[in-house]
Amino acid sequence: MSAEETTQKYTKLQGELEELIVARQKLETQLQENKIVSDEFSSLKDDATVYKLTGGVLLPVEQFEAKGNVEKRLEFIEIEIKRCETNIKSKQQELEVARSELMKLRSQQQQQQQQ
Repeated sequence: MSAEETTQKYTKLQGELEELIVARQKLETQLQENKIVSDEFSSLKDDATVYKLTGGVLLPVEQFEAKGNVEKRLEFIEIEIKRCETNIKSKQQELEVARSELMKLRSQQQQQQQQ
């Protein structure tokens, strides 16, 4: 693989890593928001009315159903965060390999130019 191709690969991997990091940050924000909602549910009285915004209209929902939905959402987000972190680690390893290849190729080019 040429130095130019390796550079392109490295740049592409950097972009992919950045996208994964942004996705991880969004998931963390969603996790924190849902934890706040879950905490609010724990402070509600059993007879409190809970509403869900559906298409611009607030509709009443059962409190246990709303709590269950938030708990499922929290579980899903936590799973997605773990998956995202695994992908980030993998991409970082790929990036390190590409960086090593690039440095090796550049070193070879410099040696050839000196001869």
